[in-house]
Amino acid sequence: MSNVWSYRETSWLEGGDLVGYGVEATDGSIGKIDKATNEVGSSHVVVDTGPWIFGKKRLVPAGAVTGVDHDDQSVMVNMTKEQIKSAPDYEAERWNDESREQHSDYYGPYSW
Repeated sequence: MSNVWSYRETSWLEGGDLVGYGVEATDGSIGKIDKATNEVGSSHVVVDTGPWIFGKKRLVPAGAVTGVDHDDQSVMVNMTKEQIKSAPDYEAERWNDESREQHSDYYGPYSW
């Protein structure tokens, strides 16, 4: 679980910013990246799901990312749409150590 906040491949980040890229779960598209961070030990993307789950945003730790296609501007994650829908809510103004721990616990099995 210690790698939940790190990308599997750092070369994925060499192609530029991931903001605006589509996100593909194992069973289809889930939205677009609204925010992406590359902070060591704290990397993640925030996915805007649009109307799919009533406009909720979902934070996905970098360890759940399984691939990046810069040509197609898409990011693949090792989760189903339902697993992402069931993830803890993300609210930027309430992001703290406790919510980070909730996300770590939830996403740990899908990382690395």
